[in-house]
Amino acid sequence: MKNLYLITIILFTQMGFAQSTDTESVKATIDRFFEGFHKQDSIIMLETIDKDMILQTIGKDREGKTQVRSSEVSGFLKSIASIPKDKSFKEDLLDYNIQVDGDMAHAWTPYYFYFDKNFSHCGVNSFQLVRKEGHWKIIYLIDTRRKDCRVAED
Repeated sequence: MKNLYLITIILFTQMGFAQSTDTESVKATIDRFFEGFHKQDSIIMLETIDKDMILQTIGKDREGKTQVRSSEVSGFLKSIASIPKDKSFKEDLLDYNIQVDGDMAHAWTPYYFYFDKNFSHCGVNSFQLVRKEGHWKIIYLIDTRRKDCRVAED
């Protein structure tokens, strides 16, 4: 009976460790994506995304109606790379809520976005990732963009 108890504890410990390692790897992939984003380096960003990645944004149109806009990844990468070097931008991720099941992961990351050190908007990123050949790749990214948020005090 003691052996069965010991085996059960070892198995649960290993499962918890694997989950933690997966969570850390997913977070590292997202952090690497944003490293490339902030450096305006599409090569770094491409390391983190799947070739068939879907990119969407939820926002309001001029009449206040909810809209879902899709973007081509190549256009997104070009737009980031083409921001003039004399302009600054930063997306501050406030938290990571990561869930993993086998080779699929989901990450929910609330954020504030600043342009030229001025608050621009806030929202949430929702990442879907898949593990391919041992590496997490972003396959879907949808975000919300709002102006009605409380900016964190510095």
